[in-house]
Amino acid sequence: MMPAQEWLAMFVPALVLCLAAAHGGQETEAKPGTLRVYVGTYTWKASKGIYAMELDLATGKLTAPELAAEATNPTFLAIHPTQRFLYAVGEIGNFAGRRSGAVSAFAIAPDSPKLKPLNQQPSGGAGPCHVTVDKEGKNLLVANYGGGSVAVLPIAADGSLKEPSCTIQHKGTGPDPKRQEGPHAHSINLDPAGRFAFAADLGLDKLLIYRLDPAKGTLTPNDPPSASVAPGAGPRHFAFHPNGRFAYVINEMAATVTAFAYDAERGALKELQTVPTLPAEFGGRRSTAEVVVHPSGKFLYGSNRGHDSIALFGIDAETGKLAPAGHQSTLGNEPRNFAIEPAGAWLLAANQNSNSVIVFRIDPKTGALSATGAKADIPAPVCVRFVPAAR
Repeated sequence: MMPAQEWLAMFVPALVLCLAAAHGGQETEAKPGTLRVYVGTYTWKASKGIYAMELDLATGKLTAPELAAEATNPTFLAIHPTQRFLYAVGEIGNFAGRRSGAVSAFAIAPDSPKLKPLNQQPSGGAGPCHVTVDKEGKNLLVANYGGGSVAVLPIAADGSLKEPSCTIQHKGTGPDPKRQEGPHAHSINLDPAGRFAFAADLGLDKLLIYRLDPAKGTLTPNDPPSASVAPGAGPRHFAFHPNGRFAYVINEMAATVTAFAYDAERGALKELQTVPTLPAEFGGRRSTAEVVVHPSGKFLYGSNRGHDSIALFGIDAETGKLAPAGHQSTLGNEPRNFAIEPAGAWLLAANQNSNSVIVFRIDPKTGALSATGAKADIPAPVCVRFVPAAR
């Protein structure tokens, strides 16, 4: 794993050039050893939208959070490759008089945590819950849990969103009549080359695979069109290994992680193994949320709701298979998304029901997590994303 100091030495100069280009050649000096953190939330009660703070990469300490932008249920966030724009789902059932959620575009200021609203568009289905941006920054892809669909929204040169250029409605059911009465697209991710999109559908127990045409903003079913997990598993979130040879899906209903070998030419997934995310003796609620591979490729992490923990797995470098390596309490309730900053030294976990974001130090040799005592009080936090901080 690259040490944080080396990562910053390469990252900061590139950031300065990027920000200078965004501001007509006027350089904005990056803060050394600092990242800005944006947090998406549910706005059921005290939250007003998206919050921002700064993470000190030397100490793991956080600054006091502040409101970056007002929005309704901006639960899940995505950052544009230029790091000049941020996108947020609006996890709602109706938008502009139609049965659809919303997606909002914001401009990121280099010298302020405040986000500038650009525009909103329909998400192509009800209850959007996950977004990602393609590697060229031309399209935003969104998964609609309530509507059971996925959509593509082209991104304009100024970072604003156009109306969906492609919407695909999933069809089918799963064995659980309460949770799988229909399709529920829970995430959509791209492979490292940006050629294929993978939509984890909790209602269908499938990862639906599409070919992405970035120029046209379209998705077409791949051959093979999908990969399956165990009946009733309920796939939720998906992550690629940094080497592009392996991929992992966390199954919400079964509380398991399924490892796959990935054929990058065909866009095909082959199951390697499925392992539990919970201790064998645990008898409480079983519900997972996020899955993240460490930047080093050595470790995988998954969040457990009910057990309120993050499960740790070692990754075999040759086979991609997982070896359980313990659990760390998230020191809160209902951990949703969590994120690892690019140097791999710190993990930030969002505890939705205890209104907290907790910072953990990552042991580079074992992957073990240890609490630092750093905490941010944010109402109903869901998603954590990083961008460079500047002064």
